[in-house]
Amino acid sequence: MTLLKSSDRPRIGQSLITPINKVPTMKVTVIGAGNVGATCAYILTAKSSAKEIVLIDILEGIPQGKGLDMLQATPIIGSKSRVLGTNDYADTKDSDVIVMTAGKPRTPGMSRDDLLSTNVAIIKSAIGQAAQASPKAIIIVVSNPLDAMCYAALKTSRFPSERVFGMAGILDTARYKAFIALELGVSVQDIAASVLGGHGDTMVPLPRLTTVGGVPLTSLIPQDRIDAIVNRTRSGGAEIVKFLKTGSAFYAPAAAAADMVESVLLDQKRVFPCAAWLQGEYGEKDIYMGVPIVIGRKGVEKIIEMPLNNEEMEMFKKSAAAVRNIKEAVVL
Repeated sequence: MTLLKSSDRPRIGQSLITPINKVPTMKVTVIGAGNVGATCAYILTAKSSAKEIVLIDILEGIPQGKGLDMLQATPIIGSKSRVLGTNDYADTKDSDVIVMTAGKPRTPGMSRDDLLSTNVAIIKSAIGQAAQASPKAIIIVVSNPLDAMCYAALKTSRFPSERVFGMAGILDTARYKAFIALELGVSVQDIAASVLGGHGDTMVPLPRLTTVGGVPLTSLIPQDRIDAIVNRTRSGGAEIVKFLKTGSAFYAPAAAAADMVESVLLDQKRVFPCAAWLQGEYGEKDIYMGVPIVIGRKGVEKIIEMPLNNEEMEMFKKSAAAVRNIKEAVVL
């Protein structure tokens, strides 16, 4: 029997068990204090995944006010995270993860591609400053048009490609699952699905590989209803923009980004469909496309190649061509 030294013995009231939700000494910067950024920062605060969360924006007072509000919520929600709102990139120094949400949102009649020139300029400024302050960080891009913004962030930061990737397929897949659940009247928890390709009208849902409680979707829903769900998934963002009129989706995108951040911070090795830099996978090279990846402490730790049939591969190639056209229009 080994006796504890006096210095190692627990103090009165101190548990011998290490809490599983202990906050790691890690720091996350969220760029953009708008709807997506602020919501993402709050979800991360509620998760207590990071010790410090910095919310930064060019607008004076907005990140400070929202950050202070989140900080004051921590005693209520039981969060151990510290939140700081700022306009100064010096406060983001030594961040482990940078979440890029800043950019002009879509308005009715505007496609993701229409945002290209405006949001590339924002990426260059924001990522340039954030990368300089945190040269070892992992960058998660949320700004649209997503695939092109990932490319702009990669070139601006000059980080290795495994440390720059984007939130896309998680959101598209979530919409796909939600619409399937509504159609069948089942829980989304029992639906296994994945949406690949570019984050736009050419995204590639995979009904053939979708299951509900292990049962193939194609045996549960007639083809015309599957086609309707696929089409609604592809226009899921535009449908929300049409309702809101002056903005775009933010709850689901923020939740998706927060899951990605947590997988990095806690090295969870979760498998998510995300915009990753392909180097031969799926027959594509030097392009960001939505594919299943393993996310861990190093960022993109593995790209998983799914067995696509000829029809699915044709759709993937079509999506890649659309993404490549936008990428080539990026001026840095």
